Formats: sequence, C-alpha cells, structure tokens
Amino acid sequence: MAFTKVLAFLKEKNKSYAFTYIAILIIFGFWMLFLDSNSWITQRDLNLEIEKLEHQKGQLTKATTEDQYTIEQLEDLDSLERFAREHYGHKKENETLFLIDIKSDDQKE
Repeated sequence: MAFTKVLAFLKEKNKSYAFTYIAILIIFGFWMLFLDSNSWITQRDLNLEIEKLEHQKGQLTKATTEDQYTIEQLEDLDSLERFAREHYGHKKENETLFLIDIKSDDQKE
C-alpha cells in the first residue's frame, strides 16, 4: 500500500525523478543483500557455521560425558586392572597371557 502511494507521488513529479528514486532503491537493495559486510550471504554463511559448531559441541559434550564415566569407573583399583588387561594386554608377574582371536563367519574368507 505504501509502495503504491510512493509510485503515485513519483508519477505526479517528473519521470526522471521517479527513475532516479527507483534506481537508487534498487542499488541500495543490491548493496545490502550482496555487497555489504553484513550482507544476507555473509549472515547465511555464519548461521551455517554456527549450526555446524553446535553439532560439533554436542558430539564433544557426549564424548566428554562418556570419558567422565570411564574415569569414574577407573578410580577403583580392580576396574583399573581389568581395563588395562582388556585394552592394553597388561598382565601380572609370573602370569601367562593367551590371546584368542575368534573370527566370525564373514571374516573366514
């Protein structure tokens, strides 16, 4: 509605003024959408980066929670020993360790 009032006003004035106003408006809009440092394209790229970083933050928070749980479990000496045996192959003195590799049906080929 306001745009039609502006156009009616410009029609009453000289047509060169109307062309000038419309050209300036188009140039200003193009500048704000594409060329300005806070342009729509820049804002879109920044929003995509924020979403990516929030996703990464969620993954890191989950990994931190899992690691915190593991640390709490390893505070007990027995569970620490079991963890070392399972993951790193540690053994006690005068103990023989046999590692048995069980292959599934898919790995036999």
